[in-house]
Amino acid sequence: MKPLSKITKTHHVLLIFLAIFAISAKVQAFKAPFRAKDVLPLLPRQVSWPIMKTLNNAADLMPSFVGAATAENNSILQWKGACFYNNTAWLEFHNNSGTEFGGGTLHIQVSKAHSWTCMDIYVFATPFRVTWDYYILSREHTIEFKEWESEAELEYVKNRGVSVFLMQAGMLGTLQALWEVFPLFTNTGWGENSNIAFLKKHMGASFEERPQPWVTNITADQIHSGDFIALSKIRGRWGGFETLEKWVTGAYAGHTAVCLRDDKGNLWVAESGHENEQGEDVIAILPWDEWWEFELTKDDSNPHIALLPLHPDIRAKFNETAAWEYAKSMEGKPYGYHNLIFSWIDTIDGNYPEPLDAHLVASVMTVWTQMQPAYAGNMWNEALNKRLGTQNFSLSQVLVEVEKRGSSFGALLAAPEQDNWVYADGKSASCVVFVFEMYKEAGLFGKLGSSIQASEFTIKDAYSLKFFENNASRLPVWCNDGDTVKLPFCQIKGKYRMELPGYNTMDPYPRMNERCPSLPPKYSRTAGC
Repeated sequence: MKPLSKITKTHHVLLIFLAIFAISAKVQAFKAPFRAKDVLPLLPRQVSWPIMKTLNNAADLMPSFVGAATAENNSILQWKGACFYNNTAWLEFHNNSGTEFGGGTLHIQVSKAHSWTCMDIYVFATPFRVTWDYYILSREHTIEFKEWESEAELEYVKNRGVSVFLMQAGMLGTLQALWEVFPLFTNTGWGENSNIAFLKKHMGASFEERPQPWVTNITADQIHSGDFIALSKIRGRWGGFETLEKWVTGAYAGHTAVCLRDDKGNLWVAESGHENEQGEDVIAILPWDEWWEFELTKDDSNPHIALLPLHPDIRAKFNETAAWEYAKSMEGKPYGYHNLIFSWIDTIDGNYPEPLDAHLVASVMTVWTQMQPAYAGNMWNEALNKRLGTQNFSLSQVLVEVEKRGSSFGALLAAPEQDNWVYADGKSASCVVFVFEMYKEAGLFGKLGSSIQASEFTIKDAYSLKFFENNASRLPVWCNDGDTVKLPFCQIKGKYRMELPGYNTMDPYPRMNERCPSLPPKYSRTAGC
């Protein structure tokens, strides 16, 4: 074993060496024999790991759309890659297979690599297929499409070409980004710390520790019908999912539920996303004691929970009978996967953290459709058909139809979801949509109800609405008991203090949340969107 001082000196030399090459590699006229990022994984972990952690993040897992390669004359696609700085691509049609629709060859010419050890990774896609390749040599490469799947694919490629995506972080950057994302979904202390670090890094969340006890001794008789529950899970499968959801939407909570009292005064919790005995996520109505006991003792995602009491004036409007009728009509229905992503996407290009965009969404959907066709149909196919006014179109048919109409897939994704749409398994409601559909039915939006689509609300939109208590003296006596910071809502569980930026600040208005951008890190929204 080397003495610590010798290891430290070696690392200092290596750091200086890497810094020199990191600077020199920026000078494009000089082709370095290798670049710092290319060789970092080959160095001792104590050196490479801190540096690589600063160079890449989860966004680097996403390929970036560089353009579409077509067969049109004088229409060669050109771009700068992560490794090769001069790249061109063009498409050539042929019928070497002797089939009905023929095939084609995609030509990719790469040159001017910034080092001898770098590599570019690409994804190539049409609405009917996705493939990939990597290049380490400066020369012309080809991707063969032996035969087009159908006349629709042939016509699409003739008009729109083959989409080209670049893994902009390169191979090593992509692996590093994968390392950042993988632990988010693990049900371990490592996973929890990774979720916290991700949200701090990408959203600026603070995660300030609260004084103990971290669970409030609740008196349930001070909880009323319509009171909103916001949950933030930070470990395990749901913790990882919520972390990514928070990142793209700007919400500082990842799940919601609502309180209801029956005619006997018993307290219940209604939520979309309860896991039943068969392991399915459904809409359920549970006794408060059962729900609260589960969150305290069985929910391994370490949920942080806040109760958001309704303002007295809003509570006075709450029609318990109508709310119960709606809740019972939805009980047992599947979680609202159909409209999950459409609450987030309101604009053609103002909701996608870089390098996400509509082209990439289409390609990811294409991959998932090939791998899990039933899953894809549940997640987006039916919703896309409703936006087009078509029935039973596959994803590839949807993309071709959009092109025929002279529109774009980005515009289709941004079309507002309608609360009255009925899917094959009934009305679709994610956790927050379920709560706000109930609010509509219970009369909280008044005359505005007919001009508001609850299915366009994200969780951030929900807790920003000016529906909640704004007078601390009217909060339950146990609210934030023992905490040195008095929040405007009641955090009832969690080690870290929950943040809800923009809480209780926005008045409702017609067609709200239908055209709102949501780009990190500020997630600023335009007036009246």
